[in-house]
Amino acid sequence: MRLDDFIEDFQRDEAADLRRLAEEKSYAITEYLDDVEQQLDERVQGDAIFGSTAPSIFVGRSNYPEVSTGLLSPVGGPDTDPTDYVTSGEWYQQGYSIDDVFQRRTGLLNSTRSASVDVNDVWDGFVGVQREVAIADEPVDVEIGLTDTPDLDVDLDDIGAPRGPRARANNAMLAENPSVPRAVEKTLEDDDWQAQGAMTYLYRRGFDVYEINTILSAGALGQGENRRLVPTRWSITAVDDTVGQYLRGTIRNAPSIDQTEVRVNEYMGNTYWVIMAPGNWEFELVELKAPGSIWNPDPDGEMYMAADSEGYEGRTEYVDETSGAYYASRLGVLEHLQDRGRQAKCLVVRYASPEYWAPVGVWQIREGIRAAFEQDEMGEAETFHDAVRELAPHLPVSLATLRRKSNMVSGIQAQLGDF
Repeated sequence: MRLDDFIEDFQRDEAADLRRLAEEKSYAITEYLDDVEQQLDERVQGDAIFGSTAPSIFVGRSNYPEVSTGLLSPVGGPDTDPTDYVTSGEWYQQGYSIDDVFQRRTGLLNSTRSASVDVNDVWDGFVGVQREVAIADEPVDVEIGLTDTPDLDVDLDDIGAPRGPRARANNAMLAENPSVPRAVEKTLEDDDWQAQGAMTYLYRRGFDVYEINTILSAGALGQGENRRLVPTRWSITAVDDTVGQYLRGTIRNAPSIDQTEVRVNEYMGNTYWVIMAPGNWEFELVELKAPGSIWNPDPDGEMYMAADSEGYEGRTEYVDETSGAYYASRLGVLEHLQDRGRQAKCLVVRYASPEYWAPVGVWQIREGIRAAFEQDEMGEAETFHDAVRELAPHLPVSLATLRRKSNMVSGIQAQLGDF
């Protein structure tokens, strides 16, 4: 499809911009937390909570290497399906809104204890139960002893999903033997297997990055003497980066795509423009965060812009400006190229509008990019710069402004030595 026709067909849902009056969102979340508090009162019996826990954990990063490590348990009744509360690509497929994500995440009690990250081969006590939950392929029944009343504050960041109520725990016990996939058992049994190789192995065996980062976070991957708890925020990015490097290696000698392709997708107030052009692998993410959006809260301020890139050889250092969004979006692009057996140079422009009123984690970026490639229609242009020029009027910044921020738009090729 010609790019101008493709752009014309892509009409923004104007009604979506009206969905988020701040006071409505505030009241909705406050009311839901009231429901969570009532559910907690019903579920917590004395100083313990018993029930089916989602196969999910959380490891904090404050005070590293002494961290807060926790089990995440749904606080709903016996009819609650714990798998509904686990962050995954299914949330995108089901069309979850920001409200839906907050309801799921605030419906999980994070029962925490302090622990050293040097867990090596620990399989008993609270950390041991946590690891068993992380590697299981189905929810596991546990009994958790609590030492205080749950705190209902909601924690937010730009990489992990929101976190709801939390309480200090003094112990945890498995109520059943968990079922562990054979591929995970294999990585656990090999004490000489480095974490990067184990992550790649699990991905090739059909595990998605969501499952792998949970296993990594629990300290269940890597060489035996080096196995450590990995803060959840770090594990998410580490898995996206490691799998991305593996995928880049698979297309290193692949032929280039034949024409310039443009795709677009919207999700949760974020618009993703993806331009791929013939050539060797090159990637750049440009983020545009509107005044009044979550990470650029001043409604009268200027557009916040950030960008990071890499050339054919990839990066040797962590990105400077775009954090975990870079690795999540790059993963979606590389999965598509590997599936096609091609390589390309690719620019992703992410626009976070004021409709993105609260962060839900980089999973929505990863899934937003993945879904952009699943759509039937795409735009075509003669060259990369033709595509940029045709898209520019539909972006919230001018072409000149974009050129000043983007190496690819300004014609500067990223080299390994730049990093």
